[in-house]
Amino acid sequence: MAYSQTQLEALEAALASGMLRVSFEGRSVEYRSVEELKKAIAEVKSALAAADPARPRSRVLLAYTTKGF
Repeated sequence: MAYSQTQLEALEAALASGMLRVSFEGRSVEYRSVEELKKAIAEVKSALAAADPARPRSRVLLAYTTKGF
């Protein structure tokens, strides 16, 4: 499913207000818990990040050094 920024904003607004019911585009979804709502937000963020090729993925480089031989 393709997600939109509007859907993400609706989910985040519901989380900020403490509500578990989210309405957007004429549809309404009620989540069972805050954790379920947070998982939905994470899924939408992940999908939006994957769909945006102009946005570079972050990388972590670790360097290990030793002293001596």
